[in-house]
Amino acid sequence: MLSAILAVTLIVADLTAAEQAYVDWLDYRVVDRGTLDAAQAAGWDAPQAEGRRYVLLQPASGAHTYLRLVQSPNTPGYVSMRNHGWNSNEILVQDPVALAAKFKSGNAPFRVVGEPRPLSMSPSVIAMQAVGPAGELNYFTRIPPEGTSFLKASAQSFVDRTFIVVLGGPSMAAMIAFYRDTLGLVVTEPAPAKVNVLQQAWGVGPEATIPLAIAKVSDRFLIELDGYDAHATPRPQRPGDLPPGMAMVSFEAPNLDTKQLSWVVAPRVRKDAPYAGRRAGLLRGAAGELVELVETQPTDK
Repeated sequence: MLSAILAVTLIVADLTAAEQAYVDWLDYRVVDRGTLDAAQAAGWDAPQAEGRRYVLLQPASGAHTYLRLVQSPNTPGYVSMRNHGWNSNEILVQDPVALAAKFKSGNAPFRVVGEPRPLSMSPSVIAMQAVGPAGELNYFTRIPPEGTSFLKASAQSFVDRTFIVVLGGPSMAAMIAFYRDTLGLVVTEPAPAKVNVLQQAWGVGPEATIPLAIAKVSDRFLIELDGYDAHATPRPQRPGDLPPGMAMVSFEAPNLDTKQLSWVVAPRVRKDAPYAGRRAGLLRGAAGELVELVETQPTDK
């Protein structure tokens, strides 16, 4: 049912600083800015977000996969990588080694927490991890131009677009059921994996593993499902507000009427960017994550 990642929404305490970080250091450009009106906030079941400032950022490649920054106060109890829900954003880059060196060469707002290294399962893929200005975790990954057996995507600019979003939750079975059975994606069987940034965040040894599965959106986009244990807890959220951190992922879908879905907010036409007259509806997934579905084409419904 899903066809592409349209946008990642990130909550930031200082919008100006976060915008500057992504524009100055990652060459993103602002394509829309403003304050959320009542209709926008209602579309996310977050009336308390009305009046908050936001910017919509697009990568230098011009890809129609966006980063949306929304200014909001910090939420007590939220700790990156220690709560269920969307936990990291994986972005295509041409040269992770050069990007890591750039971050280390000056007073960068991105702090490298995982040095560039080839993936053990696919040595032609090189990835590094860095924590951004709002405490968000970003993966910066090089996919070779020929792609891999699972992905046909490579960066078209030095720093390009999101291509994988990472979800953590207490029940792998429930997450798989949501993305496979409810949203119709092909999902791999979970396998044990070592995730260095989680080992560090949780204070566990280097041999600790988590179950990991991949939900394939398309040849260009994936969702990584991580099984979290007792080191992680449900994400705190103020009533009527967006969740903190990586708050929501918006996906394109060809038709929002092909399945009976348990909508938090039923599909409605959205005029603001990046919807452009298309219908969008909101779901809540098995790990408490917000999933927005945006119809591929504008509609008169």
